[in-house]
Amino acid sequence: MARRTSRTPRSRTVPASRGAVTADSPCPCGLNAPYGECCGRLHTGTATAPTPEALMRSRYTAFAVLDAPYLLRTWAPATRPERLDLDPGTRWTGLEILETTDGSAFHTTGTVTFRAHFREAGRGGELLERSRFERHEGAWVYVDGTFPG
Repeated sequence: MARRTSRTPRSRTVPASRGAVTADSPCPCGLNAPYGECCGRLHTGTATAPTPEALMRSRYTAFAVLDAPYLLRTWAPATRPERLDLDPGTRWTGLEILETTDGSAFHTTGTVTFRAHFREAGRGGELLERSRFERHEGAWVYVDGTFPG
């Protein structure tokens, strides 16, 4: 896992909400919408992600709210682990989307490069990842990620 703390962000970091996330809370993904109208709809299955970026945002939010079943459900079957244990001691504090490629209605693959900020054991850190996505049975799923730089 690549963690960088000395680089200057290329886009503004939007802090995730603190404490319990409710339908009316700001969505941890950083978009200007309540969780229930944003990533919450994807987590409950009432909507699907229209793009890899939307899926990546919803997966970041799933890490923030400890929704392992959603993360597994949106993982490509070929690379999906059998189980996922999330650390409740890690607090995800902000997300920056740095770059997206492909991923429109006309594509079958796409990538999202992002920086996710977190606090763990009282220390701040960040994860820089370039995630690959593909369509599986018509829906976008996470395939894998690399850690640039």
